[in-house]
This record gives sequence, structure tokens and C-alpha cells, in this order.
Amino acid sequence: MSETHTFDLVLRGGRILDPANGLDLVGDLAVAKGRIAAVAERLPDDAADTILDVTGKLVTPGLIDTHAHVFEKVTGRFGLNPDMVGVRSGVSTLVDQGGPSLMTLPAFRRFIAEPARSRTLCFLSAYLVGGLEGHYYPQLYRPDCVDVDATIRVGRENRDIVKGIKAHAEVGGASRWGLDVIKQAKRIADGIGVPLYVHLGQLWPEVEGGEAVDPDMLVEELVPLLDSRDILAHPFTRHPGGFISTRTGEVHPVIYKALERGLTVDVGHGSHFSFEMARRTLAAGILPYTLGADLHGYNVKAPVTGAGGDREANPFYGVAPFSLTHAMTELLTLGMALGDVLKTVTSNPAAMLGMADEIGALTPGMAADVAVLEVKAGRWQLSDNSGERVTAPEMIVPAFSLRDGVVQEVDSPLLPKPIPVAA
Repeated sequence: MSETHTFDLVLRGGRILDPANGLDLVGDLAVAKGRIAAVAERLPDDAADTILDVTGKLVTPGLIDTHAHVFEKVTGRFGLNPDMVGVRSGVSTLVDQGGPSLMTLPAFRRFIAEPARSRTLCFLSAYLVGGLEGHYYPQLYRPDCVDVDATIRVGRENRDIVKGIKAHAEVGGASRWGLDVIKQAKRIADGIGVPLYVHLGQLWPEVEGGEAVDPDMLVEELVPLLDSRDILAHPFTRHPGGFISTRTGEVHPVIYKALERGLTVDVGHGSHFSFEMARRTLAAGILPYTLGADLHGYNVKAPVTGAGGDREANPFYGVAPFSLTHAMTELLTLGMALGDVLKTVTSNPAAMLGMADEIGALTPGMAADVAVLEVKAGRWQLSDNSGERVTAPEMIVPAFSLRDGVVQEVDSPLLPKPIPVAA
């Protein structure tokens, strides 16, 4: 910011949408010293060092992805580069869900969170091993692979980046050790004073020769263990043990009880998104509170650069390329209002993280994390993990973003190219 100018940067003429502050206006947004400085219908032409014309675009608080897997290298093929998932995809803040553990958190801080241009936080794994290869080996996630007291200590010592605890409640684990690990994880979360984020939907195969686990009974036993700050993930999963009862095909009654008690819902898109399950859940009046893309090395194109140049990072390369804005488009297509969709990636996750005074809004004085988005009209093809194809009348695409007031170019190879559908 020069001596002759009030601001470093002004975004001019965009539609400013800020759910936290109830803002919906066409106007200017100013940034100074990495902070939101002003929002007005028109600021003086000589007010800033740089003025960027964003006419026709949306200007929103910086997007927050509540379900990322970015513990690159340490979690094997599972972990993606944080900036590829983050600022290069138009996302300001990432929450790694269960990648680092009490043993590997120092490496996560030093080699991921600190060098990343994206604000990179985590929900600490309840398990000693964290998210190695995406929890590919169930034998590593049993009750004796959890250290409650040590994880509480590490979480308390690193509250600046540890915002919750991650664990799994699904039939494969339940067939081995019931809900013992969830009970341990809840003790950890309560000991640190953070939410417990619970994966729903089958992850591991059930034990051969053992007694089959009733997925509905599992959900019924799980919910009473949780309280109002906790989070149920993957409401739209196509796998058994989610929100939709395998008996009735409708939302399980215990889910309503959970929401009445204040538990919240995170989409956790990833490999768990089904249009059919989403329709049933939304028709039942259940809206997601937060939206995590759940990108990882097994469900997106993830080029890795090494001595031999770019190579395929995993055997499932390119199965389902998508992004956070792509997931936002799907919610919009399913009938959610644009304002409600924006809440899931701005004000709601900021509140869930306990950071509503720092991110998730365009309030003067807060961090200048800003998303500039385009909503492109047309006929766009979307597809889910079950193979269903849906035609969307609008597509949300990131143009660029600001992270602490610095312009970030959107050039991630993970961003899917919108596929137009012939009229």
C-alpha cells in the first residue's frame, strides 16, 4: 500500500455474497495489509494500488474445505499436495481429516502446514498410525492402536492447527471390535475440547466367518455416544451404514434425533457421493452444515513430479476428477439455494473450526481470504460414484482467490473441465 492510496487492492463490481454478514450486493471489496478493509457499493478510483475488475463474478469469503487428505508423502499414495487441493483450486483453507496422528503431527506441521500457501489445519487421527494409505489396512486401526492420553496431550499442545479428532464408525471395523475405537476417540475429543468427526458408510470388509453387522443397529448404537459439537460425515454415501436405512430406504430415525441434539452434517464427497442418496436425504429436510470435497490420491488425477517427470500417482488415476466448487455445483443442482451452499464452505465451517472471528466472512479486520467465482449457465454433465449422470443448468467455477490478501492463480490439474451437454 503506497502513501497515496488507502488500500492495497480493490475487487471492483462483483456480486458480493457473505452469508455471515447477510450481504448480497454489487460493489467493491478492499484489502489492506492482508485484511478485509472495506465493503462498499463504490470506492474511489484512486483508493488502491491495484483495482481488479470482477464484474459479473461472485465475490465470497475464502472457501473452506472441511475434508481434505493432504499429508503428502507420509500417507503414501493417499495424500495430495495441499496447494493443488487448496489455493490452486480456489480454496483458501483445508482441513486434513485424519492424516496426521500424535506421532506424525510434527512432520505435518513442518512439511505441510508451514510451507503451504493454503491455510492447512487438521482433525487429528485417533489412531497411532494416522491415515496411512487411506486406512487401507484395518488391522492398524484396532483399539490397542489408540493412545488416548498421549493423543490428548499432543492435541492440547497444538491447538493452533488441531481443530478436531477423526475416527470411523462402519461395519467392517464394528465386525472386528464393535464401537470401542469410537468410544476412545470421543474421550480424546472431549479431553482436548474439540469436535469428533465420524466417518459413516462401510470402509473395510467384514471379518470372514464372523457374525454379520446390522448397519442400522450400528448407527443406532453410535449416535448416543456423541454430543452437540460432533460431526457425522458422508450423509450421501452409497455404502451401508449411512443416513439411509437399509431396512426402509429412508433416513434413519436416529439421525433426526442426532440433529435435534445439535450434531452437524458434513458432506465428505469423495468416493461416498450418490445423487440418489442425496435426493432422499435432502427431501427429508436434512441440509448439510459443511461441505468437504474429500479429494485423495485414489479418486482424482494426481500427477506427481519426480526424477522421471510426471507420473500416475496411484492405480485408480483419473477415476473421478472433481473439486470443492464441483461439489458445490452438485448441491446447487440438487436444489439447495446458492446462499445455503455458500454457508457450507464459508461461515458454517469457520464456526465448526472455532475460527469465526478470523475466517469465513468478509468482515473488515478479518483475514483477506476471498474467493472469486463464476457461475456459468448452460447444460453441464455431472456424474456420481454410482455412475448416474445428471445435467446441471449452472456450473460454479473458481476464477481466482485471495489468501491473506495475495492473489492466487487457479491452475490445479485436479480441476475437472466442465463437460457441456448438447441441447
